This record gives sequence, C-alpha cells and structure tokens, in this order.
Amino acid sequence: MTQIAGDAYFQAPPTGEPEVEWPIWVGTVPKLAAAFQPRPLAREAVTQARAEGGSVVLSQVLAGDGGVGKSQLAAALTRELRDQERSEGSGLDLLVWAKATESDQIITAYADAAEQLGLTGGASSDLATAAEAFLAWLPTTERRWLIVLDDITDPEVADAWWPDGNHRNGWVLATTRRTDALLSGQSRKLIRLDLYTPEEAHAYLHRRLTDAGHPHLYDPDEAGRLAEELGHLPLALGHAAAYMINKRCSTGDYLQRFRDTGNRLNDLLPANADTEGYGRPVTTALLISLSAVQAADTTGLARPLLELIALMDPLGHPAGLWTTPPVKEHLRTSRPGRRRWLRTHQSAVTTQEVHTALDCLRTYALIAQDTDQAPIRVHALTARAIRETIPHEGLPAIAHAAADAILSVWPDLDHNDRDLSAALRVNTILLDQHTHPRLWKPTTHGCIYQVSISLTAVGLYEQALEYDQRTVQQSHEIHGPDHPDTLTTRSNLAVSYRDAGRTREALELGEQVLAERERLLGPDHPDTLTARGNLAGAYGDAGRTREALELDEQVLADSERLLGPDHPDTLTARNNLAVSYGDAGRTREALELDEQVLADRERILGPDHPDTLSARNNLAISYGDAGRTREALELREQVLADSERILGPNHPSILSARGNLAISYGDAGRTREALELREQVLADSERLLGPDHPDTLTARNNLAISYGDAGRTREALELREQVLADRERILGPDHPATLTARNNLTRARSAAEAVELPSTATATADDDGGRTLGADTKPE
Repeated sequence: MTQIAGDAYFQAPPTGEPEVEWPIWVGTVPKLAAAFQPRPLAREAVTQARAEGGSVVLSQVLAGDGGVGKSQLAAALTRELRDQERSEGSGLDLLVWAKATESDQIITAYADAAEQLGLTGGASSDLATAAEAFLAWLPTTERRWLIVLDDITDPEVADAWWPDGNHRNGWVLATTRRTDALLSGQSRKLIRLDLYTPEEAHAYLHRRLTDAGHPHLYDPDEAGRLAEELGHLPLALGHAAAYMINKRCSTGDYLQRFRDTGNRLNDLLPANADTEGYGRPVTTALLISLSAVQAADTTGLARPLLELIALMDPLGHPAGLWTTPPVKEHLRTSRPGRRRWLRTHQSAVTTQEVHTALDCLRTYALIAQDTDQAPIRVHALTARAIRETIPHEGLPAIAHAAADAILSVWPDLDHNDRDLSAALRVNTILLDQHTHPRLWKPTTHGCIYQVSISLTAVGLYEQALEYDQRTVQQSHEIHGPDHPDTLTTRSNLAVSYRDAGRTREALELGEQVLAERERLLGPDHPDTLTARGNLAGAYGDAGRTREALELDEQVLADSERLLGPDHPDTLTARNNLAVSYGDAGRTREALELDEQVLADRERILGPDHPDTLSARNNLAISYGDAGRTREALELREQVLADSERILGPNHPSILSARGNLAISYGDAGRTREALELREQVLADSERLLGPDHPDTLTARNNLAISYGDAGRTREALELREQVLADRERILGPDHPATLTARNNLTRARSAAEAVELPSTATATADDDGGRTLGADTKPE
C-alpha cells in the first residue's frame, strides 16, 4: 500500500463516515515531465464536460494514441485538485490513482482504499471482496473523491469496476488508447487527446533545452521541421530532447540523424528521457498495444496487415487496398500456422476477415480511420517502429503485395478519380522509399511507371519531369544503361521533356531511345514503335515537319500490321499522322484522317475519353484550316465544354481548347470574345506552365494578334517584340514558330507606321499550337 505524502489531519466525519485521518491518497500520481505543456484545449473540454455532468457521477475518459500525454494530463489535473486547500467547496478527501492495464491493478488499489477507510471487509484477504466494499461505499459518502483509472486496455474489464456515486462530490478520470462505445455514455464523456500543436511542440523543445542549460541547441526553424518529422508526438519529442541534451546535439544536427534511416528509433529516442515515466524504449512504448492486438485478433491477420500499412503514407491511404486479391493472397500465406507446411495450405482470406483485423487495429489505436471507407492513418513513428521489426527476408514479398494492390485499384483514367490517383502516387513513392530497391528487382514494378503516367495524365508536367529524372538515375544504378527497364524510364523522361516544352532535350533523348530499342529489342517490338512515335512528335515540336511526317507514316503502317487497325496505339498513330499532315499544309488529308480518328475513338473508347476529346479538338483545327469556320467554332465550343467537365478547369488541355476557340472567334469576327479568351489563356499558361513554355509563347503570340484585331496597335507591337525575342532565345532563330513571329512583327511595324492598315492583315495565329498528339506515349 503506497500513500502519497501530504498533510494528514483528523476531521470529524459526517454521520456514518468512518473515523479515519483525512485526506487519504492511494496510489502514486506520476511526476510531471520536464517542460510539461498544459494542453489548454483538452483541459477546456474536461472542464466543460464536468460542468455538464447532470445528476450522476461524471466520468471523463481521455483517449488518444500512445505517447500523446494522456497520463501526463491526468496527472496534472489530479495534482491541481489534490493540492487545493481543503475547504467546504474545494479540495479532495480521497484520491485513488489506479493503473488499469489489468483488472488486478484496479482491484488492488480499491482494496488498499477500503483498508485505509476501515470498511467492513476492507481488511479481508480476499482483495475482490475488499474492492467491492469500497465501490459500495462510494455512493454513500459525502466526502469529495477522485478515482483515476490510468491506461485502460480492456473496457469490459474496467466497466465491471467503474465507480458510481454522487455527482456533487465524486469524479472519475480515465485514460486509454481505446475508443470503444463502452467508454462513452452512462455519464461517461470520451475526450480525444491529440498530438501537440506546432506551437506546443515549439514551446516544449525551447523550454526543455533551455531548462537544461542548453538554449543554444534550439533553432526555431529546425525545431519546427523536427517536430513535423516526429509527428508532434509528445513522447517522441521528450525522448529526442533527452538525446540532444545528453549528446549536446542541436535540433538541426538531430534532424539530420533522424532522417538517416540507418539509425534505429531506439538509439535516436532513448529510454532514459524523463517523459511520462515510460522508462522503456520508444519502439516498445509505441507498439505496447501490439501484444494485446495479437491476443485479441481471431483472424491472425492484424500483424501482417500492420506491416503493409507501415509501408504506406501515414497521413492516409485508401482502405480498399487491403481487400484486393494480391493482398488477400499475401495475407493467406502470412497467416501464422501451427506448422510450416500449414502456411502453404491456409484457406483463402475473406474480405470480412480483413475488416475484422482492421477493426482490431483500430480498437487498440494502432491505426485511425474516420469511417470504414475513409483513408487509413497511422502515426509516422508507429509506422517506422513497425518497419524496423519487419525481417529483411520478408520485405520483398510485402513490398510487391502492396505494389500489386496499388496497381489493381488505380483508375483507368486518372481524371475519373483525381483524389484516388493523387493518393496512390504519394503512396507509391513512399512505398518505394521504404522498401528500396525491392520494387526494382528483378524488374521494375509497374507502379513505378504508373506514377509518371498519372502525373502526365493530370497535367502535372514539371512534377512528372522531376520524377522521371529520378527514376532514370535509379534504374541506371540498379539495372544498367542497356536494360529494357532503363530504356522505359528514359522514354518517359523524353515525353516529359516534350510536355515541359524542353524540345531540344526531348529530341536528343528520343533519338537515343529509338536507336537503343531498335538495337536491343528489334524494329517491330511495341516499345520500339512507341519510341518511333514519340520521336516523330519531337520532330514536329522542333519544326522538322518532313521528318515527323515520314516517321508518323512508318509508325502507322507498322502499328496496323503488328497490332491491328483498332488497337489504341494504332489510333494514336493515326491521330499523330493527321497532326503531321496539318503541319505540312496537307489540309484535306489531315481532315479525312481526323474524321476517321474521331469516329474510331468514339466507337472504341467512348465519347468522353481524353483521347476522344483530343481527336475532336484536332478535327476542329482541320475544319478551321479548310475554311469551314462555323463547323470549327461549334466543335471547339463542344470540346471546351467537354474538357472542362471531364478534365477540370486547370488541366493544360483546357488551355489548348480555350486558345483554339479564341481562334474560331477571331475567324468569325467576334473580336472582343477572342481577345478576352486569349487574355485568360495567357494568364493561365504563365501560371500553370511557366513563362517560357512553348504553349505560353503561342498564347502570347495569339494575344498580340487579338490586340491588333482590336486596333490596339501599340500593345500588339510590344507583345510581338517580346514573342520574337522569347522564341529566338528558347526555340532558336530557324524554328518555324520563330519565323512566324518575325514575319508577324514585320507586319505589325508596318501597320504601326501606316495606321490605316489593319495591324493583323497578314499576321499568323499559332493554330498549330492547339493540335494535340496522342496521349498514350508513356509505356507501362
């Protein structure tokens, strides 16, 4: 029996009260950690809940993940109430602090209280009988009491020993990682205790290091980044601060060590930190619920599921990943068997079993999820602790199961579910980081390529370029320069160069990829056809129209011969040849091919597929080139409306659609509408693509034409001078677009000298800039 030191005195008891020395303290209230943070939001919730208590004894249950400071806050609230001066309206007569991990701990604390109170049965050797006597006494007393049940692990067990009493003088405070329904209702109020706020994390680190005599170790900028890396977890921040104090290590130096995944958590977050009295390694503290999970898990799937979850984005990943066939097959072979041979003969895993295992992980707060369909979250340090326990020999199978699951749920068209696509991109990148290089061996997993394809599909061209540059380097290091997988990453990089407007680099890399694929794979391999088509597009971008046309004709003939006339790659090749016909001024052939491509894509892909929108856009351009102004305008209005509906307002394809509609407005004499649309296109292009992207140069050129059409000669002249300077700098002096800009500037200067001449009499709009090549140019 442990009695906390305090001023004891005898007070005449109310009628029926035992004659004992008050106050009575049972159990040990934990010391407050150094630099303790008062957690005002949670305190306010506790105060408000007590005020709303009603006519029965009120219980507040502080619930939260391991290490968020539940016991520390409970200790602070307890100490404040215990240390108040005892008077008629304040202070405590009885305090019982009971560890509640096991029922025996609760029973023992209650029996101690019963013995000190001198209750009938309190001195019994039967602790349960004494504990029951104490519970029976609580509703009868007028004494002010507080019972703290710290760290409830089994709500059903705790419920059997939950105090009852008078709301005017009794209070129960509990802490737990659980959020079961049993912990709320019946005058029990569940109060979530979350992580430190950024301000609390800063305040803690600054005060902790300063109080230790080392304020120079604190750097506010690095401290903020460190707090983010540690997930604002109070326990982890306490351990980290102890490490910094002991090693005389600054926040910046510690952050570098923490980011080095070669360092283990238990070395970086030592057990001898004075936080919450844990006194054990942080890995143990973070995963303390795991043994309880495995004991309660009837499926045998909770541990292997947690290992998969630990490889994902801790901020959230799609819950549907874990009921996919690849994961269920992995779980089947991972389920523990009584004998080794049983593991290969395990029965199939059901979706219900997966949900049951996830429920178990949620119950013990190892994962978090707002609803059954919401993304699954896990604290970053918990995930890292789990990863550090995964055997190296088992990691490849886990990594590939997760990667297969990601590919299985990836939308066929990214714009159909942008949020899901974005989440899968992030989770693929993190999965690769956590398991590298397992997803690259023996060959590169398809999800690595899918990130690049997805970034391009949603118009994030700069991000795709940066990603492809990294994958080229990684594949070169892992596979070597001549491996087919390395050629695939280089092909994707060439496409990203084109999308980013870096034409020269796209062309040079495209020529290299085609030569290597012809040498290693042969001239008729599908990847070689893809490389040939991509190079044709780069030739077109560079103004080398004849070479682009010849290559496109070859690609179409080869695709029809090898893949068939209706294969999606054949439709792409036909589309690209139509673009080259238009570039070469062969308007009739371009128009006929565009009409065929649109009909084929509507039939095979459907009317709303992005490639169908591209075909409709190109046909509208051919209508314009053929002088069929009304048909071009009507089709371009349809293309813009469909593109905004399907792709969203900020996709780069929308800029092309708007720019092309502005051309039709100009052709139809609707000058004001053309000018307004072109101003919008230029502003959006500069924002989304950057000021030097070729499409931005096109938008600038076309706005100059609208200024001329509107009689704003000076503005037209200034913009054309800028367009010529930019094109000479970016595209070179001999690029066809540069020649067009030079011709337009000459005409504009003549118009400015002779105002009676319309300033755009012979100016050329960059209609070609609105043509779109096939989208299927990044092979998986």
